[in-house]
Amino acid sequence: MELAHSLLLNEEAYNQLGEVQRAEFIFDWLRYLEKLLLATSRSDVREKQKTLVEQLLSLLNSSPGPPTRKLLAKNLGILYSIGDTFSVYETIDKCNDLIRSKDDSPSYLPTKLAAVVCLGSLYKKLGRILVNTFTDTVGNILKAMKSAESQGRYEIMLSLQNILNGLGAAAIPCHRDVYKAAKSCLTDRSMAVRCAAAKCLLELQKEAIFMWSTDLDSVATLCFKSFEGSNYDVRISVSKLLGTVLAKAIISKHPGAAASRQSMRRVSLEEVLELLGTGFLRGSSGFLRASGDMLKGTSSVSRDVRVGVTQAYVVFVSTLGGTWLEKNFAAFLSHILSLVSQSHPKATQTQTDAVCGRRCVSFILRATIGGLLGEKAQIAAAKDICQAIWKLKKVMDAVMSDSNVETRLGSTDITASQHMLVCALQELGNLTYSLGTTAAPLLQDSSSGILDSVISVIVHPSISVRLAAAWCLHCIAVALPSYLTPLLDRCLERLTVLKSSPEAVTGFSFAVAALLGAVKHCPLGIPHGKGKIIMTLAEDLLCSAAQNSRLSAQRTQAGWLLIAALMTLGPAVVSHHLARVLLLWKCVFPVSPKDLETEKSRGDSFTWQVTLEGRAGALCAVKSFVSHCGDLLTGEVIQRLLPPLPCAVDLLTQLSSVLKAYGSPLKTPSLVYRQRLYELLILLPPETYEGNLCAILKELAADLTASDIQVAASAFLLPPLCHRDDLVILSPLLQETDHRFIEEQLLLGNGIACGSLEYDPYAIYEKDVLGDSVPKPLPPVLSVISSAVKLFGVVCAHVGEAQRLLILEQLLDSIKHTKGARQQVVQLHVVSSLSSFLKYLAGSKGNLGPEEMRRLAVALVMGALESPNPLLRCAAAEAWARLAQVVDDGAFTAALAQVSFDKLKSARDVVTRTGYSLALGSLHRYLGGISSSQHLNSCVGILYTLSQDSTSPDVQTWALHSLSLIIDSAGPLYHMHVEPTLSLIIMLLLNVPPTHAEVQQSLGRCLNALITTLGPELQGNSTSISTLRTSCLLGCAVMQDNPDCLVQAQAISCLQQLHMFAPRHVNLSSLVSCLCVNLCSPYLLLRRAVLACLHQLVQREAAEVSEHAVMLAKDSREELTLDANIREVGLEGALLTLLDKETDQKLCNDIKETLNHMLTSMAVDKLSFWLKLCKDVLAASADFTTVTCVDTMQEEEGDKGDDASVLTTRNDDKSYPFTNPRWATRVFAAECVCRIINQCENAHSAHFDIALAQEMKKRDSRNDFLVLHLADLIRMAFMAATDHSDQLRLSGLETLLVVIRRFAAIPEPEFPGHVILEQYQANVGAALRPAFASETPPDVTAKACQVCSAWIASGVVSDLNDLRRVHQLLVSSLTKIQAGKEALSHLYNESASTMEILAVLKAWAEVYIIAVERHKSHRQLLKTTTCSEESVRNGSYSSDGLLDLVHTDLGTLSRLWLAALQDFALLTLPSEFASQLPVEGGAFYTAETSENAKLHYYNSWALILHATALWLSSTGFVVADPDEGVSHLSRPVTPTSMCQGSSSGATVKSPEDVCTDRFHLILGISVEFLCSLRSDATMESITACLHALQALLDVPWPRSKIGSDQDLGIELLNVLHRVILTRESPSIQLASLEVVRQIICAAQEHVKEKRRSAEVDDGAAEKETLPEFGEGKDTGGLVPGKSLVFATLELCVCILVRQLPELNPKLTGSPGVKATKPQVLSEDGSRLVSAALVILSELPAVCSPEGSISILPTILYLTIGVLRETAVKLPGGQLSSTVAASLQALKGILSSPMARAEKSHTAWTDLLRSALTTVLDCWDPDGTHQELDEISLLTAITVFILSTSPEVTTIPCLQKRCIEKFKATLEIKDPVVQIKTYQLLLSIFQYPNPAVSYPYIYSLVSSIVEKLQEIDQRKPEDTTELQVFQEGIKVLEALVAIAEEQHRSQLVACLLPILISFLLDDNTLGSATSIMKSLHDFALQHLMQIGPQYSSVFKNVMASSPALKARLEAAIKGNQESVKVKIPTSKHTKNPGKNASIQLKTNFL
Repeated sequence: MELAHSLLLNEEAYNQLGEVQRAEFIFDWLRYLEKLLLATSRSDVREKQKTLVEQLLSLLNSSPGPPTRKLLAKNLGILYSIGDTFSVYETIDKCNDLIRSKDDSPSYLPTKLAAVVCLGSLYKKLGRILVNTFTDTVGNILKAMKSAESQGRYEIMLSLQNILNGLGAAAIPCHRDVYKAAKSCLTDRSMAVRCAAAKCLLELQKEAIFMWSTDLDSVATLCFKSFEGSNYDVRISVSKLLGTVLAKAIISKHPGAAASRQSMRRVSLEEVLELLGTGFLRGSSGFLRASGDMLKGTSSVSRDVRVGVTQAYVVFVSTLGGTWLEKNFAAFLSHILSLVSQSHPKATQTQTDAVCGRRCVSFILRATIGGLLGEKAQIAAAKDICQAIWKLKKVMDAVMSDSNVETRLGSTDITASQHMLVCALQELGNLTYSLGTTAAPLLQDSSSGILDSVISVIVHPSISVRLAAAWCLHCIAVALPSYLTPLLDRCLERLTVLKSSPEAVTGFSFAVAALLGAVKHCPLGIPHGKGKIIMTLAEDLLCSAAQNSRLSAQRTQAGWLLIAALMTLGPAVVSHHLARVLLLWKCVFPVSPKDLETEKSRGDSFTWQVTLEGRAGALCAVKSFVSHCGDLLTGEVIQRLLPPLPCAVDLLTQLSSVLKAYGSPLKTPSLVYRQRLYELLILLPPETYEGNLCAILKELAADLTASDIQVAASAFLLPPLCHRDDLVILSPLLQETDHRFIEEQLLLGNGIACGSLEYDPYAIYEKDVLGDSVPKPLPPVLSVISSAVKLFGVVCAHVGEAQRLLILEQLLDSIKHTKGARQQVVQLHVVSSLSSFLKYLAGSKGNLGPEEMRRLAVALVMGALESPNPLLRCAAAEAWARLAQVVDDGAFTAALAQVSFDKLKSARDVVTRTGYSLALGSLHRYLGGISSSQHLNSCVGILYTLSQDSTSPDVQTWALHSLSLIIDSAGPLYHMHVEPTLSLIIMLLLNVPPTHAEVQQSLGRCLNALITTLGPELQGNSTSISTLRTSCLLGCAVMQDNPDCLVQAQAISCLQQLHMFAPRHVNLSSLVSCLCVNLCSPYLLLRRAVLACLHQLVQREAAEVSEHAVMLAKDSREELTLDANIREVGLEGALLTLLDKETDQKLCNDIKETLNHMLTSMAVDKLSFWLKLCKDVLAASADFTTVTCVDTMQEEEGDKGDDASVLTTRNDDKSYPFTNPRWATRVFAAECVCRIINQCENAHSAHFDIALAQEMKKRDSRNDFLVLHLADLIRMAFMAATDHSDQLRLSGLETLLVVIRRFAAIPEPEFPGHVILEQYQANVGAALRPAFASETPPDVTAKACQVCSAWIASGVVSDLNDLRRVHQLLVSSLTKIQAGKEALSHLYNESASTMEILAVLKAWAEVYIIAVERHKSHRQLLKTTTCSEESVRNGSYSSDGLLDLVHTDLGTLSRLWLAALQDFALLTLPSEFASQLPVEGGAFYTAETSENAKLHYYNSWALILHATALWLSSTGFVVADPDEGVSHLSRPVTPTSMCQGSSSGATVKSPEDVCTDRFHLILGISVEFLCSLRSDATMESITACLHALQALLDVPWPRSKIGSDQDLGIELLNVLHRVILTRESPSIQLASLEVVRQIICAAQEHVKEKRRSAEVDDGAAEKETLPEFGEGKDTGGLVPGKSLVFATLELCVCILVRQLPELNPKLTGSPGVKATKPQVLSEDGSRLVSAALVILSELPAVCSPEGSISILPTILYLTIGVLRETAVKLPGGQLSSTVAASLQALKGILSSPMARAEKSHTAWTDLLRSALTTVLDCWDPDGTHQELDEISLLTAITVFILSTSPEVTTIPCLQKRCIEKFKATLEIKDPVVQIKTYQLLLSIFQYPNPAVSYPYIYSLVSSIVEKLQEIDQRKPEDTTELQVFQEGIKVLEALVAIAEEQHRSQLVACLLPILISFLLDDNTLGSATSIMKSLHDFALQHLMQIGPQYSSVFKNVMASSPALKARLEAAIKGNQESVKVKIPTSKHTKNPGKNASIQLKTNFL
């Protein structure tokens, strides 16, 4: 293929190829050429032009296939447009000659067609240049058309379209001829030709004025004719033509010349609508020729015409645009509604026609109002619809007031206006539904009176209108949940008042049912009590039904309908009424068969009607119960449900005899009864009606083969039984399209009605299957069959095998014994049932039964495989596959395959070939794939042959589809066939005519399957693989160029697969351009394919995709529908626009996913772009909301014009890329803002640091950071939070919350001490205020509370007066909730008020917690820094100010908090304690809604717990007077048993009891939560819970409780241990350790207290007899599980070993000290270890002396272990935090009183000696522990020496080793080590006990003196060395002070020379270094001190060494100015010295 990539065709390579490869080669060359020509310079092209033209023209004769000829023509056009044009006329002549040729053979056809296509392309490209040849050309082409077959006509039409396009106005002379030709093609028998003609005419109308002026009528009639017998594509194309022409007729400005001619008249809107209306009502029969049958009233318009016209209406309005629709809406609406009015009775003469007509009208309204208008215009439209409803209502009232009942009921007015009302009501419902809460102004506007208008028609005589009104109320309630309860109340009230009017009873019961159906869409629900009211009313209706025969049917129906609808509220509500429902159910059926007999003999036609209605209703109610309340279906309930079932089945069997007796009035009721019973049985487990299985089966068989069913409704019965993948080969109607809503009626065939609500009123409370439109139940005749088929599957699988055989034989016979159309119907039903049965068997892993059964099943399925109905063949193929699956026997499967092979070999008819080829493909679908290669070879061989049968496109389509299934089933086994299959596919793709799109779609599926089979192998580089890959890409390219949208969709999904497996080989830019072009395709499936592909691409390379899209839009040569948009807002913006317009749910989700991926990977890099997108979407709506607020106040008349002007003026001054986006799009934009903030969090830190961001922005202006956009973020959040739409308000508040949390701490660089958010406080306040208005829904208020508390807690605002604004909002909500659960609105469920109350309490809790924290940290600040008075005052103002603010409400709050906690404690009790719960619920929840309330308590309890604990600890658990705090309340708070006992005046508890209750409440909740941490427990909750425990234990009283109750302490410790094990977070572990420490402190206090009281009590007694307090008593044993100390040890070991695994002897493999490298822990790790060590050191104090002996080894081992493992050398001789902690702990342990207690003294001494030995052993003689820090170890030794009793360290062996260590350390050169050593020695030398200190002094002084003398020789160079000297001198001085008199002189004599040696004289002082100077100062100063102290010694030394004396004097002279002290005389010497030494000693003691 590489050889094909040249400018000229490589003929040498071409000639060596075979037939198929040649076609591929040519196509590849042409594709390459197209790109190359555009990139090559003109001169190069001109050079080769002649040869190229020859090569291209020669290809014309090589019979090129459709894709090739298209490309060939395109290249010719490009070539001439770039190169010279002088030879173009020759080319045109040549093409014309080819077309004129008389050769009619099929082989010559491709050449002719190619010539036609080339002409089109040349004229399109060169246009006016060729103007003088075009008349001949057009004439020639039109002449050729007369004899052309369909392909020719198709290509000629498209070619003419291109010619017209190129020539524009110059083509006028030929317009009429072209028009005439296109007219004939528009009604061609080939659908493709019709589409092409429509495209040609669409091009023609651009210049041909006559089409939309004089010939307008005939164009319209022509289009109507074209719709007859059309398919979906034709309807799309022709409706586009018709709509565009009519729109043009209205808006065209005629040119002046034309205007002078009389014939040119402006066409008015009325005329155009009249024209369309004619088509809708009369079809194509014209205006005047109202033929005879029309007059007789027999003909009705064919459905396809009506559907086509419907689409034309939509195109017409869309072309004119939204603004036009706004201006002309009233006229348009009245016309559209009149289509189903009484003025055209023919359109609605049968119910079927009426239903279909209404569907069309609804579709037009939905597509125009819903698709074109912005929200504001939609509100205006809703008012207009409302006016229309009022008008129709007046007509009805006039008729109804007519006194003559006969005329009244017979009046045509009512029956005729009913359809208009239904359409208007449904559209009003849909409109409100789509507006959501933005429709609030519409309903608040009293002038339009929407609710009144809808409620007023609920009593309309027509049932359809009543249902439509009820549904409209349902939509209003879903859109605006706050209206749900008031509407329900209003309807219930009317229902009760108007019980005697039949219309009112049914109408209002429908309304109540519809509203109950709305509850599941409204998360806030309805008050629980409504269920009871409805249940009572329903019972009342059922009981009073018999009183008045006029009303009995209606009341019965209404009663059961209400009960059935009530069931949708779910188990929580229904459980309270279940008993009554079951009782009613039991009473509705006779008890025994005998009673049933007597019933039969008694009633008449009317009573039977009512009875059947009642029983059907009861069945429906039970069905509703079973499907909505599955949780209540316990064994006991099922037992109570069962008794009436046998009777219900008995009645079923006797229905036929009842029908015979009473005739046709019972026909529908009995059908409905059947259907209801079947539906219920499908839902119940078959075991429940085992006894009746045979009876039911007989009835089902009779139903399925009944003689009176004439309608074959395969379209609704079969699709669920076919496999989804197979449906694609059938009619495109089965595929999902945007017009599915109206196209559905064509599917069902003319005699059958579409679904509609009046066929089954019970559907009104169910959710519609397809999306959110009106439920559309099918007529009972059809739905009975559908239910019977489903039930047959279940029942047949559960009867015995003999029964099963019999029934199947019976069914097979019934098919044989019928003829013609009836036979088809019966066969359809029977095969459906069999499929259903096999599907059920396969699902339940059942067994088919004996051989005979298989034979019957195979016979039935084979019959269906040969049925003329393609859907039935499809279902049969699926049944064939299920049969193989159920039997699951290789031989049987092989036999089935053989049957197919035989049939396919012998059969010649299309039906058999298609059926069996599909059966062959499906056979292995459920068997896990094909495993036999022989079978595979046979299949492939047969299907290859079939797929090349060009005489029948159907056979090709089915065979290729089958082949794709086989490729899928065979998997890797298929590899040997890949090459031949691929070349077959490419050959067919290059040759199948474009008119057979279905064949190409199947080819696409095959290619897709092949790519999947090859999978990742496609990445390979071998020649074979790259050839395969090239072929795949070539196939995709052919399909991309195909005119059919579904083929393009296939191409895109193939490329998507290729991109997944071999991304490098797919050209991304061309793929993206293809995707962008089709982003707005009118075909839903193509749009879905585009988005599925985009979704995959952006996961890997979002940035590239985005760039390619923008590049494409910028240099787009072709017209791109989206280009302007992509140019402006990029692909992302285009997707957002699409999201706003799109209605398909799946597609919307894909768009959102795609945008999310793009955002994730690109938002940080393209920050401004993304934020601008979101801002534009949100801002576009901001103007709209302000307008709406004003608008609702204005008068109705004046505002329409204003709307338009407001919109247009705004659009002029600043064009928004998004005009009026819907609320859902705005919500998505707000969510995107939050996502962007989250993305930035993981990116550069400058996003949240304004100083850094500004600096980096200065450095490079391309840098962009989030913090620089803060104003925009706040503005977006503000716009969203103050919108009309509640969902948007929630998103806005969430965004605000995220902004506050992320940006609160960022300082403002320009104003130190302030933060950047501070300037936005007004915006935040304004955004929050509306959420606290009284009419705001609770969920919005709850969210706003969260934002309030976050704002106050963030500390952004420090000024109290500013804080008060937001604080005031919280205060107002606190006042609102004080009345508890009673006071809040009754609009929503009680759990909604629980949510609101708890949100308020949680918000206050958060504020209080923060206030307390700030207060604490402020107090610490005051302690640490001594600051001036004023700053203290200011500071305390800001921090305590918040506490003061909260303080005023604290009394109220604390009670509410305690009440909430008590509720929570009750709700979390296990279910076995349910009987103990209060009957009426808790303080803030009601008993019935406790399940829903739990969730809200789970969300808020933790912070409330923390706040309560803080409050209790602040009061110190002193219970205030019960009345305290009431003065702050505006209303009395809900009494709870915590505060004042129950309100019934029970005994008042003592303060001690109240405290104990509160203590246990908090402790209980905490332990319960921490004990069983769920995986979804948030960090926030766990932390809050631990902090609450800390706060609790901060106060003495709770500590004493824990201390005195040891079991409680142990339990808490075990729980904390578990938390530490299961939660990795360091903060949680630290908090847990803090609680542990407090527990140990509590235990210590308890032990101390006991010892103290014992000493006081037994003061006189002997000390010996004192009982031992503390753990371990007098044995020293600690029992695991019963010991607090043991539990603590476990927990500490867990923490330590986790951080330092080396501490675990099991891990290190030896109990001894093993040499490992010491390590520095992370900051968190160090904190945890330190905390654990603190706890360990506290433990001995909790034990008795004996107990302390047993734990001491463990504690010492761990403490020294930590020291050893973390003693790392740090710079500057610092100790790591863990080492410091372990030393601190050591000191604590060693100085424990237990070491001195007489009972434990000796044991402790031994253990402490061992511990010291361990420390000494850390210095390994062999030097392995070189890394250990000597300082740390020396310090540890020093701690031992100083803190233990002398006998521990004075035994000679230990002492000697210690001294050696010091000696060795003194020798270390490192000055830092020396400094520390001197400091440690100083502390040892000064130890008061000589036994300890003297040995050290003797051993070490000499070496210290030597060291200091050394320093004299080498001068110190830096400060550390200087410090070494200073520390050494301090040690010597200390020694001098300690020494006894006789030795002192020697020491001073050593010291003085050293000091003097550092003095400098006058001369050297000036030149000395700073170090030397400070050394000199230090020495001089010390000499000055020593001189006076020990004067005699001093004098002696001076005398003995004159050199020293001289030096000293010189130095003193030098310092004379500063030093005033003289050398003292001997008179004063002796005294002071002595004093000093004595003082020192006493100090030390």
